[in-house]
Amino acid sequence: MTAPIVQPDFYPARLDVEYPERLNRVTTAFRLVLIIPIAVVLSALSAEARSTVDVINESGTVVHHATQTSGGIAGGLFLATLLMIVFRQRYPRWWFDFALQFARLSARIGTYGALLTDRYPSTVEEQSVRLELDYPEVERDLNRWLPLVKWFLAIPHYVVLAFLAVGAVVSIVIAWFAILFTGRYPRGLFDYVVGVGRWALRVQAYVSLLITDRYPPFSLR
Repeated sequence: MTAPIVQPDFYPARLDVEYPERLNRVTTAFRLVLIIPIAVVLSALSAEARSTVDVINESGTVVHHATQTSGGIAGGLFLATLLMIVFRQRYPRWWFDFALQFARLSARIGTYGALLTDRYPSTVEEQSVRLELDYPEVERDLNRWLPLVKWFLAIPHYVVLAFLAVGAVVSIVIAWFAILFTGRYPRGLFDYVVGVGRWALRVQAYVSLLITDRYPPFSLR
């Protein structure tokens, strides 16, 4: 009797980066400068917009000074998706497609900034970064009220990720020196930095992208 084939139970958000055998010492040395143009593009999509409003009385004196803040495209998409799930139990496919492509662009820029690749981040091509998100069937896969409390349920992940992020920064600094001298990214450090990014992506998928109700695993793998 043949044993049944068990399919892997993949999390709905997955990230992997191809390990480079050699890295360019020159572009690595000046990475903080080279990344600025594409980082500005990403910032324009995700940054908040601020405006100042002055309230003036009849005598012309300013009596109140207020600052209004509005989220960027990514923040607006999160809020709109949350409202659609809660009130309509819908997740428009084109919203999901935008969120997927935005997450992929962010991952490529983050990968380049973390010295994991020499290829300048493309706004179109996948390059060496493979990021996948599974489109949810809202009525079947998602609880319409859970998005309201996911930010609270994920607090343990925020705490752990804060410590992991410090380790990732230290790993990147060590890798920077290693690449300058050897042209290689130490494999252990590479896997750790990618693992932190993978962990953060799963939390993002749960809390802000809202594509799954499965609680993120505490794992770098």
